[in-house]
Amino acid sequence: MTDNTSLLLPPIEPTADPVLAARLQQRIDNKTKPPGALGRLETLALQLGLIQRSEALAFDAPQMVVFAADHGIAAEGVSAFPQAVTLQMVGNMLAGGAAINVFARQHGFALQVVDAGVAADLAAHPQLLQRKIAPGTANICEGPAMSMAQAVQALHAGMAVVKDLPGNVVAFGEMGIANTSPAALLLARLSGLPLADVVGRGTGLDDVQLAHKQAVLTRALARHAEVQEPLAVLAALGGFEIAMMSGAMLQAASERRVVLVDGFIAGAAALLACALQPVTKDYLVFCHRSAERGHHLLLAQLQATPLLDLDMRLGEGTGALLAWPLLQSASLFLAEMASFDSAGVSGKTET
Repeated sequence: MTDNTSLLLPPIEPTADPVLAARLQQRIDNKTKPPGALGRLETLALQLGLIQRSEALAFDAPQMVVFAADHGIAAEGVSAFPQAVTLQMVGNMLAGGAAINVFARQHGFALQVVDAGVAADLAAHPQLLQRKIAPGTANICEGPAMSMAQAVQALHAGMAVVKDLPGNVVAFGEMGIANTSPAALLLARLSGLPLADVVGRGTGLDDVQLAHKQAVLTRALARHAEVQEPLAVLAALGGFEIAMMSGAMLQAASERRVVLVDGFIAGAAALLACALQPVTKDYLVFCHRSAERGHHLLLAQLQATPLLDLDMRLGEGTGALLAWPLLQSASLFLAEMASFDSAGVSGKTET
């Protein structure tokens, strides 16, 4: 047993394998198409092959995990919706009525909701994992969001959630009113980007509300100006669902699972995970570019190109599941598309 103040990170292997990469690239290039004609799908197939250490991709028991938590900074009026919506939306998910339920059913993902820190007691449910660290974080404007011990506890809890999951593909989503605020603060501090460039409208703030949110977050960031190290940044500025998602990403990467990353909040969790273990990025498939301001800068910080850009900003993991058919297509073209030799098609003329 370890105490809850010691962060133990799982070992993660880089996916880099020049020999396998060359074999995969040759296989991709020899399909009946001009080189590169399938664009990002080819890059995706190469990444997936390196993750799975195979030229024959196989997806098993895909999982969708939604982490839910509340945020003390909601008391500052930074969201267009009341904090009670977190609990209500968790109930909607457990009843099967949220967008993420629809897409999980459509694509055959098993769905679980994790109570990482909802500010209410939740009744037992077969799809609910009770992992509450506390009933919401503290108000970042008044002090740290959580203690260092709580930050470590949340990261470890996220790791434990993944350890218990079957399959080799996992998608992550979130639910938490006001959580674009800690996400923006984490991005600003971990990247050094100006806060004004990364604060967005979240659940639909108007111009006056957005200006208020900007002022609140400026005050919060200044209060924690001395905090720079990733774990300390998480404790000062983060959220329980973001912390658990980061831990879950680290564990999934250590188990060589394909990790589907959703939008801005999941992207902040990915940024933190990569700050703690940079090689985590090898396993992350960035599924879409959110309409939330700052997400394109977050993706640029991670040198990540998303698969989709649908002007979405719902969260919940919805963007991750909408991108899933592209992973399936990458797998299928690699497995089933004829080569020039097998199809009797002439290849590119050399000059």
